[in-house]
Amino acid sequence: MKRIGHAIEMVISQSRWLILPFLIGLVVGLGALAITFVFKLMGFLSLVRGAPEEEIIVGILKLVDLALTANLLLIVIGAGYMNYVARVEPSHQASWPPGLIGIGFSDLKQKLLGSIIAIAAVNVLEWFMDIDRSVDNTKLGWVVGILLAFALAMLMLAIADRVGNSHKHE
Repeated sequence: MKRIGHAIEMVISQSRWLILPFLIGLVVGLGALAITFVFKLMGFLSLVRGAPEEEIIVGILKLVDLALTANLLLIVIGAGYMNYVARVEPSHQASWPPGLIGIGFSDLKQKLLGSIIAIAAVNVLEWFMDIDRSVDNTKLGWVVGILLAFALAMLMLAIADRVGNSHKHE
């Protein structure tokens, strides 16, 4: 019976490597996002000279949106690898940024929700900057409502993590 239990543990432990294709796919997605960013940047720069200020701000916000999405992908890739595939020892990887090493599940939740809220906030800003041309109160209400729902979810997770951590210390 002990052998069967050990075999099951080994299968479960080694199954973590199955996440690797997903992480590599996200790295490819990050590369595709970088290419998209470059094309959007070139298009934005070609329109800057004669564009009104509001269009320039909306163009910049779209670039910020892509950058935040890239950051979100990088967080997921780094945390996924280190939490499920293999640990990375900071002393052996001195060139890795501190924000990419040692991201636990609680930190990952906070960073993911924070990034999603920032992306949603950028989208809300884009709507407000372009409100004269695309007035759709229903869509605007949904966009603001979703942003508030994400913010509330992040607040609730932060409270839950704080309560959970305070019980660990007692």
